[in-house]
Amino acid sequence: MGVPVRVWPRAPLMIKIISDKNKKSKQIKSILEKKLKKKIKNSKIVIVIGGDGFMLQTLKKNKNSPKYFYGVNSGNYGFLMNKFSSQNILKNISKTKLISIFPLEMKVTNNQGKIKKSIAINEISILRQSRQAANLSVYSGKQKIIKNLISDGILVSTPAGSTAYNMSVYGPILSLNSKKLSIAPISAFRPRRWKGKVVSDKSIINIKNLNPIKRPVSAVADNYEVRNAKKIIIKINKEIKFNLLYESNRSLQKKIKLEQLKNETS
Repeated sequence: MGVPVRVWPRAPLMIKIISDKNKKSKQIKSILEKKLKKKIKNSKIVIVIGGDGFMLQTLKKNKNSPKYFYGVNSGNYGFLMNKFSSQNILKNISKTKLISIFPLEMKVTNNQGKIKKSIAINEISILRQSRQAANLSVYSGKQKIIKNLISDGILVSTPAGSTAYNMSVYGPILSLNSKKLSIAPISAFRPRRWKGKVVSDKSIINIKNLNPIKRPVSAVADNYEVRNAKKIIIKINKEIKFNLLYESNRSLQKKIKLEQLKNETS
């Protein structure tokens, strides 16, 4: 899914800075622009100031870019971000570790037969869109995962996203180098005890709405929604790679391990 690759080379840094519209984000951007004003042009590194949502939005807009993204947290938790430090910003970036991750891709066929595609860095959620519970079947290739699931929905998560929505529905936390995907039910009604399944990241996951007229569902890739989904095909897209930079003492891998420890001891 994504693994630490190498320490960032100590060559001259060329940096671009973008931020969300949050007041704190704009203040941090102003500070960094003054500090890095001689290193802004022809950027290979993009400093992204905001929260996880803004980082996901930025990565999707740059899905065909070879650039390197260094997140600076201006929100609350900021799992995908680094801690802000105006004094040590250049030093911190020069010593970052590069982690490359590949997104999920969903191909959705709706009730009218129209096909829509989108990518997701964290997870793809299949959610009921009415008062009726969803009625779904899930296959990995030709292998049956569950023939008939009645629930509020189901979620397919990457290792990078396994500490987000996936953890909230009691899905397993996956290490970045696990090469796995998590499939987790959302409020399962039947079978009530089904806890989901972990599959290879080479899997092609097929989810079918067994009753699309009475029990409509939507398919959501991070923050992109397709309504009235009838059939959803989900897989890792190896043709798209996102390059993220993390300070060595706050790497994404370490954050995930900390969440695993918290989960095991709680």
